[in-house]
Amino acid sequence: MDGQLLAFTGVAAGMVAMPGADFAVVVRNALDSRRSGVATAVGVAGGLLIHTALAVAGLAAVLVAVPGLFRAVQLAGGGYLLYLGARALAGVVRVWHAGGAGGAEEVTEAGAAAPERAVRGLRQGFLTNALNPKAPVLFLALLPQFVPDGVPALPRTALLAAMVVVMALIWFPAVALLV
Repeated sequence: MDGQLLAFTGVAAGMVAMPGADFAVVVRNALDSRRSGVATAVGVAGGLLIHTALAVAGLAAVLVAVPGLFRAVQLAGGGYLLYLGARALAGVVRVWHAGGAGGAEEVTEAGAAAPERAVRGLRQGFLTNALNPKAPVLFLALLPQFVPDGVPALPRTALLAAMVVVMALIWFPAVALLV
């Protein structure tokens, strides 16, 4: 492994493990159920795959070059995070009004809706990461720094992108299972 690849591995591992909105949504859904948490983690990695693919293809540069498009992604991402926060607060209020956790209705609903919760978690994880407006800029700025002179850029950036996605597929499910 060359020195730049080793350095990128450390930077990427720190970037993937850094707590943020994706970490929060995985933990929140993992507290609901392990299945939902792991599905959310896979969704986060899927959203990350979108960003890395965009960076590899050079399309992330368009988001940086077209401020209106970048702003639209920012607003969509912020709106989605507000929606998730409001839903989480509504769930807390609903449980509080029902007399605390563990009511019979809640357990029945949770047992019957496990596959739906996993699908919801997958979608939430994907959208939380895919709508993160900072990610394309980060990858656009980060990946080229680890392409040595004389090395073809496309295969190298594809390798770097794959490494980030694989790290996310290891880290976030581990978080979900440990919560």
